[in-house]
Amino acid sequence: MDILYVDTLTYAQGDMYIVASDEGLVYIGTPNAPFEEVEEWAKKPFKGYRFEEHKAKLQPYIKQLTAYLNGALTEFDLPIHVKGTPFQLAVWDALKELPYGTTTTYSNIAHRIGNPKAVRAVGSAIGANPILAIIPCHRVIGKDGKLTGFRSGLAMKEFLLALERA
Repeated sequence: MDILYVDTLTYAQGDMYIVASDEGLVYIGTPNAPFEEVEEWAKKPFKGYRFEEHKAKLQPYIKQLTAYLNGALTEFDLPIHVKGTPFQLAVWDALKELPYGTTTTYSNIAHRIGNPKAVRAVGSAIGANPILAIIPCHRVIGKDGKLTGFRSGLAMKEFLLALERA
């Protein structure tokens, strides 16, 4: 049976579960969410995996995420291991190309992946992003410049955008 390693990142906005496989980071949880959120998410992409707490395995991820959340890191060099549909993976790859401190729109992402009419589908793929901050879905805003949905809540999205503007 394959293993997903789990630890908790503690910082000012709340505790978050960090999950990795032997291949890389797979999930960053919503601040202060129960572990059931992780279990529910993992049912589809990592069916049959078991969870194991492993502080040493997660330490490199927690170190970089902490540095980012403290404004001391602008680029991640962590291995990631995401599973999704080909469309989701294309959207997530486009998100990873967004420079630190910038924002874009859902329609811009749809254009970037060569499917300009798929704006709503882009929104759904962004909503399914399992690795917050590292796959920077918080950098996507509404066409009118307003903040739009975010799995970790709009307060967290505002926090991340303000962090990157500082």
